[in-house]
Amino acid sequence: MKLDKLLQGITTGEKGKAVRMDSEIGGICFDSRSIKSGDLFIAVRGSASDGHQYIGMALEKGAVAVLCEEIAAEFKNSPLIVTPDSHLALGVAASNFYGSPSEAMKVVGITGTNGKTTTVTLMHRLFTGLGYKCGLLSTIVNYIGDKEVEATHTTPDPVQMNSLMARMAAEGCEFCFMEVSSHSLDQKRTAGIHFTGGIFSNITHDHLDYHKTFAEYIKAKKSFFDNLGEDAFALTNIDDRNGMVMLQNTPARKYRYSCISPADFNCRIIEKGLDGMLVKIDNQEVWTKFIGVHNAYNLLAVYSAAILLGAGSEEVLVQISALTSVAGRLEYIKGFRELTAVVDYAHTPDALENVLKTLKDSADGKEIVTVFGCGGNRDKTKRPEMAKVAAKYSDKVVVTSDNPRFEEPEAIIEEIKAGFEVTERAKALFITDRKEAIRTALIMANPGSIVLVAGKGHENYQDVKGVKHHFDDKEVITGVFDQNI
Repeated sequence: MKLDKLLQGITTGEKGKAVRMDSEIGGICFDSRSIKSGDLFIAVRGSASDGHQYIGMALEKGAVAVLCEEIAAEFKNSPLIVTPDSHLALGVAASNFYGSPSEAMKVVGITGTNGKTTTVTLMHRLFTGLGYKCGLLSTIVNYIGDKEVEATHTTPDPVQMNSLMARMAAEGCEFCFMEVSSHSLDQKRTAGIHFTGGIFSNITHDHLDYHKTFAEYIKAKKSFFDNLGEDAFALTNIDDRNGMVMLQNTPARKYRYSCISPADFNCRIIEKGLDGMLVKIDNQEVWTKFIGVHNAYNLLAVYSAAILLGAGSEEVLVQISALTSVAGRLEYIKGFRELTAVVDYAHTPDALENVLKTLKDSADGKEIVTVFGCGGNRDKTKRPEMAKVAAKYSDKVVVTSDNPRFEEPEAIIEEIKAGFEVTERAKALFITDRKEAIRTALIMANPGSIVLVAGKGHENYQDVKGVKHHFDDKEVITGVFDQNI
């Protein structure tokens, strides 16, 4: 693609003397380590490094041109172009390079602290069940139709995202459902993507290691809706205290969903048990294979968005009745002594509380044992809060390691421990080895108990000192059950 065409929609200013706007561009790169001869290098400022430091390296490796936010004196004669926001430019350029693939499909994004993965995965399954070919961009896995593509980030970088969308469009996908993280919004990874609709699930305590303040976290989420077009829909959960905040400045068509208050779309739980729940969605009853209030919200978001995308109410409810849980989200494993182990990705105070409330409501007085930890090099303020939640809703608690990364697991556990009241310490154990912690929880649980193993869900690794070691909660649980201790 010619450079001038690639830069359409991007604000540019000063140019180095060697710039030729008719240059042929072979690819887009923002990581100087992987640049190829003929590429456009876009220098972005990150939290760990600044791409402007590698402009010289990019030119040496054959970059045809460089898009950056400032030109150092040494590059005045080089093919550099200034843009006020290289993050924004990267997204728009990536979309241009791949032929604006988001405009060839109906793209629906969901943002929020909890429920993103479940909602987009269920939407992908629902519309596939309705006979459409769909794409999925999620934390767990990406899909192009029925072809699985490994997921490395909640929201891919702009080049990878547009490349995947181009493949979706080329293979006839009519819809793309994607998670939109607060990190990606702050870094403007979705710039250049044309969204048909946006969904807000909720916002709770998370990612303050990155955003620093809750206000900045809200601001990042809100920017998604601020940037929707007039032809898009903006669907929000008004039961969240920040639900309507998301819609304050959006030019999109506004819709609300609620399990409590009158809204455009409503849901109420009629019956519940450990095997599912009967819900009434827009005055129509449907039995689902999900449990918990948080899943009622997820299903209502799925239903609401499907209706806004033009699907019929009856056919959507038929599909909802057939949907099953997403990997690592309230997954049940039955074992010896009538124990039920539950694996869930809950790794925030609010998510853990939702899961434990759900289990307690459905447990019929059964003992609940909770195993959890907190990730290293992440928001430290939630560590004692997680302990308070676990202690409140559990009969026994085992605190352990969960992706310690570059922190010492014992230090993380000490910070979690601070959240337990003195009177609650007696029901808590602190075992650094996660495998041993899970094994201990299953062995010490009374017959018929529910053992929740929270935090990792679908993940099959432990991140320690920059190395991902194989570790799967479900494998550990199954292994203990197979021993029939």
